[in-house]
Amino acid sequence: MNDALHRAAVALALLLAGPPLAGAAEAELAARVRTFAQQSVPGQPAGVRVEVEVGALDPRLKLAPCARVTPYLPAHARLWGTTRIGIRCDDGARWSVFLPLRVKVFARGSTPVADLPAGTVLQADQLVESEVDLAGDVSPAVRRAEEAVGRALARPVRRGKSLRQADLKPRLWFAPGDTVRVLAAGAGFSIVAEGQALSAGIEGQAAKVRIDGGRIVSGRASGQRQVEVAL
Repeated sequence: MNDALHRAAVALALLLAGPPLAGAAEAELAARVRTFAQQSVPGQPAGVRVEVEVGALDPRLKLAPCARVTPYLPAHARLWGTTRIGIRCDDGARWSVFLPLRVKVFARGSTPVADLPAGTVLQADQLVESEVDLAGDVSPAVRRAEEAVGRALARPVRRGKSLRQADLKPRLWFAPGDTVRVLAAGAGFSIVAEGQALSAGIEGQAAKVRIDGGRIVSGRASGQRQVEVAL
């Protein structure tokens, strides 16, 4: 979640703070959450539109009267996709409940113009820019067609569906025997060396490289004939 959405989370907490929960209808609560979504749009990057779908509290709940209700984000929760916000009583009773939310973040992204089977090597004319829900999947959306052109699909993708990074097969950055650059960085320093790949460099995966002196190091394949080693 970017800084703007983090600030929006704090804004949501402030927005919900106010009348005691026991004295406010859920419809009013939902309306205030939707107002928050509309107010958060100007703080987002250009071209991004936010929608919030507010769920309902469990009807079986029997909450004691409360003079002060404090909303909070549960641990590891964020305002993105299917999520929830916590609401607890801090004055008059001791209870805590969760309100389900679905946060949709719409922006321009790439979608196929037709159903495409797994293994398709994507061409520019197979993709079109459309409005997609960035928060609609755990895998990041492919925002620009050039990020996907020339890459093969790892699974079928339907027409009009937001293209995701998980839909694409990882790139093969180099083959065994290729000469590669090895980048290593630590606190206040960085080292660049050359070596010979001992294994295939699959995007994001570990690869082994023999550097000068015969030493073998392992790092992450991060680009064309490039390996990053963590120190």
